[in-house]
Amino acid sequence: MGLTQIKTRMHTALEQAGRAPDAAQLIAVSKMQPDARVRAVLDEGHRVFGENKVQEAAGKWPGFREEFDNVTVHLIGPLQSNKARQAMELFDAIHSIDRPKIAQTIARLAQELGHCPDLFVQVNTGAEPQKAGILPQDADAFITDCRRLDLPLQGVMCIPPVDEEPSLHFALLRKIAQRNGLTGLSMGMSDDFERALALGATHIRVGSAIFGART
Repeated sequence: MGLTQIKTRMHTALEQAGRAPDAAQLIAVSKMQPDARVRAVLDEGHRVFGENKVQEAAGKWPGFREEFDNVTVHLIGPLQSNKARQAMELFDAIHSIDRPKIAQTIARLAQELGHCPDLFVQVNTGAEPQKAGILPQDADAFITDCRRLDLPLQGVMCIPPVDEEPSLHFALLRKIAQRNGLTGLSMGMSDDFERALALGATHIRVGSAIFGART
């Protein structure tokens, strides 16, 4: 499909929802994509990307950042505590804060390093045992704990179950964000981002529809 078509659909969805054209950010998910495809999207002028793994990002983005200005990279995959320091140096935002241990580790490192990426709490809205994320009923208390640690929380993130209507999960995530005074909603992917934008998404994560099928 390509970047231009996705941006057109995104702007149409925002307009239909009565939202401003710049109300949401498109994260181009470049995980497992060849460098040539990533470079092509950079050459088109896009500057916001998402990666699932710290190690893959470490091998890819320092070089691209030397070539291209104003690149921001978001970690959208799970974060292990032993990768937290490297992640905080590599990423501008981390969307997968999902348990007390990682919150405490990042809070300690933020004090030590003097900076911290923007953070999103990942909520397992479908309560799927194989998925990361704090359970919806535990989200409020976890967000409160993160704030006590002085973490720069921007919002919440979810990945709906593949066999359920995603809008139900987007609406649940929005309720969690609203009652906790958070404005960031990281939700919506290639197949459902228009529904996410209709429900207030501020960050959508689109990969294969921009880059093509992963090799």
